[in-house]
Amino acid sequence: MAEDCIPPAFNPLRLMARTAPYFQRSQAARARRAKTLLLPMPRTSADELSLQVHIALDAMRRGKGCTNATQTLCQAMILVGLLAELGYGTATYEQMQSAEAIISAAFDRGRDSDVWRFDDGDFEQFASIVTTYDTQLQRAPMSAIAEASNRLDRFRAGESFEEIAGRRRQ
Repeated sequence: MAEDCIPPAFNPLRLMARTAPYFQRSQAARARRAKTLLLPMPRTSADELSLQVHIALDAMRRGKGCTNATQTLCQAMILVGLLAELGYGTATYEQMQSAEAIISAAFDRGRDSDVWRFDDGDFEQFASIVTTYDTQLQRAPMSAIAEASNRLDRFRAGESFEEIAGRRRQ
């Protein structure tokens, strides 16, 4: 299957990395940044991220997925869990455990047979996760999204969730 079914760069903070076109006093810039971190993500940015995840979900439902689609859904699943842990949205341990088994099976099936898809029940499970993700992107403050994204990056770099959780408690 082609690896171009969705864009490979999946980073919620990438959309927010735009700089102001003029110089500002540092105190005013810090105040504006602090305020930005308290507000939800701009709607256009949230919609762009959400669209990537919905495209990946649809590709997997139709049996037209790829490695990138599966990775995107896996990252969205982890972010849902991390944001829920921070108090934004709900995700039960059982739901996340089941979703992890589904995504692992999709990776195994794709790697072994180059068929990247979800079964009907698997699709429904991830549709629920994607719906939660949409809501989190629209409601969680940027500070929570940044925290969850940073934790995901550390996990992808090889840190365990226990190490990441331990740092957060310190």
